[in-house]
Parts: sequence; C-alpha cells; structure tokens
Amino acid sequence: MTTTLPSGSDPRQGAAPASRWELRACGRKGHATYAPDEPDLAERLSGRTGSGEVWRCLRCGDFVLGPAKASGPAEEAPLVLRGKALRSAIVLRVLAVERVLRALLLALAVYGVLRFRASRASIQEALARDLPAFRASGIRVDQLALVRDLQHALATQPSRLTLIAVLLAGYAAIEAVEALGLWLLSRWGEYFAVVATAIFLPLEVRELTKGVTVTRAGAFVINVLAVLYLLFAKRLFGLRGGRAAYDAERRGEQLLEVERSALGSAMDADRKHHPHG
Repeated sequence: MTTTLPSGSDPRQGAAPASRWELRACGRKGHATYAPDEPDLAERLSGRTGSGEVWRCLRCGDFVLGPAKASGPAEEAPLVLRGKALRSAIVLRVLAVERVLRALLLALAVYGVLRFRASRASIQEALARDLPAFRASGIRVDQLALVRDLQHALATQPSRLTLIAVLLAGYAAIEAVEALGLWLLSRWGEYFAVVATAIFLPLEVRELTKGVTVTRAGAFVINVLAVLYLLFAKRLFGLRGGRAAYDAERRGEQLLEVERSALGSAMDADRKHHPHG
C-alpha cells in the first residue's frame, strides 16, 4: 500500500504545485489527509520515509508525516477548497467584509437620524450659527452633500425621520445577511447577494446622476463587478451550465480526482504497451 520516497524526489506527482493560498490555508487549518479504500489510489497518495508513514494533503498536495486523518471510499472524501475554488472563497470573504463595513455605517446612520430627531432644534441652531462662520472663512461647507442631506432631514417631519431610520435599518439588515451568506460560502448567500445588490443598482445610478463622487462611483463599480462575478464564476441561475457544471468543476479540482485521472491514464498507457499482459 505504501511506497518508499526516493531521497530528494518531489512527492507531488499528479497535481500542480500548491499556491501560497493553499499553503496559507493549511497553515491556518492544518493539513487534510485521507486514505481511500481503493489500493491503487491509496498507493499514489501515500509513502514511507525514514521517519515513518506519510500521506498527501488533499489541499496543498504536500506529504504529511503520520497516518491519514480519515479514511473510506474515494467518493466519500471531504471536498476541500483548493485551486480556483479557494481563490473564489477569498474573493467572497473580501466581499463579505465590505458588506459588514456597509452594515456598520448604515447602523451608525440609523443612530444619527434617531439622535437628530430628538434634538432637531439644537442642531438647527448649531447649523444656523456655524455655517455663516464657515462661509466667511471661504469654506463652502453648506455645499457638501452630507450637510445638505442633514439640513434636508432636519427640515422634514419627525414621522419622515422615523421612516428614514426604518429604511436605513432594513438596508443594514440586508447587508448583514449578505455578509453572513458570503462568509459562509453558501449557495443561498450567493443568490441573495446577487438579487439584493442588483435591486439597489438603479438607486445607485440615480445617485450618480445627481453628482459623481469617488465614493458613489467606487461603490457602484464594486457592486456591478460583484454581481457579474457571482453570476458567471458561480454559475448562478443556470448560467454556464448551472449548479451541475459548478459542482463538476469543483470535483475536478480535488486531488483525489486528479490522481484518479492520472492513474487511469497510466493504466491505459500500460495496456497499449502490453496489450496481451
């Protein structure tokens, strides 16, 4: 079942060298070793050194000293994030962090609206007192979008401020759910993120028509790219073969599948050279 690894040989035989992402993932989570029940396949994944038995990690492909952490039929081997799937997971979690930041900013906005609603008079007095001083110094602070929005909000009825707070809170909740689904790398999270983000794109376009700023343009570009990436990379809504093609692509990246394919190719080549063997 095991083979001796020649001194100085490269133990990786059927897969491309691990990238830094696989190595970092193994550094954080530990190696994922598995002993398949199929003898020929197990032989390709195992070896023996002077220090004892070694098994290849299903994620990074390196040989790891000691017995495999799990065993069973190759079909029941755990799916690990490696290759394209691992890089995709990193992208999704970066998006999840960005969604968390948005949710926090929106939560602060809710707090601000409710706080301003309770002290509208004092804030209006502060604006009336301080804005002329800023104008006299040459700082056109009243032309800033944030100040204009604040003045407009303070001029509205308390009931409208409550509605604004409720809408902002709902938006923050949507961003939080998006962040959770993307961080968990769940299929529902990907669908939710695409639908929720796409729904708000017309509103972002409307804001851009009022005035292009770095923040607005940056947020719009990020959201458009996120929608396109999720749709095509994750094959959502049946695109590029849908879920079946996505699952087949991920299985094809698994080390066991790579080794199974290499083993089949080796057996076919052997039969060609020894047709009557």
